[in-house]
Amino acid sequence: MKIGLTGGIGSGKSTVAGFLREAGAALIDTDAIARQLSGPGGAAMAAIAAEFGQAMLSPDGALDRAAMRELAFADSSAKQRLEAILHPLIGAQTRVEADAAQAAGAALIVFDVPLLVESARWRGRVERVLVVDCSEQTQIARVSARPGWNATSAAAVLAAQASRAQRRACADAIIYNEGLSLDALKAQVLTLAAQWRRPE
Repeated sequence: MKIGLTGGIGSGKSTVAGFLREAGAALIDTDAIARQLSGPGGAAMAAIAAEFGQAMLSPDGALDRAAMRELAFADSSAKQRLEAILHPLIGAQTRVEADAAQAAGAALIVFDVPLLVESARWRGRVERVLVVDCSEQTQIARVSARPGWNATSAAAVLAAQASRAQRRACADAIIYNEGLSLDALKAQVLTLAAQWRRPE
């Protein structure tokens, strides 16, 4: 079964993804693929440098993510131009990894897609959508605690993402990750994985 996993920044989606991997799911992380493509020597870097110039590159030749984030907030077209470069490459790599997982006999293939709701094409590629949800106050507090972030930048990213209501409307299952211990969160994830692993 193919599962789409999504959630807003700071929701705990990456933690849930880790628990699904522990449960035996093949995890395909589109953010990790994007980081690889835009890292030093990444397949997208020549096109990114040509589109945005050397100012968007870090000293090691990777995409300067902080500088790009600032540019995207100042210029709404920047995000679209970056996505036009990255999304076809991410899609191609995602298909390669999914085919490999299927060939290896994975019972669950989980696509970790932060912008699943914003990208209409994803809903048709998965059989279930799992949304990790929590309050916006909790999201901002969690993200603000990360290095290089503050409440203002966290709130700006939240504003640019799909709303909680939009995500919940797309969900086949929701994990409300608010005030849960890691053990309680893991128990919910494992229960859901066991249900979805069984043939219907």
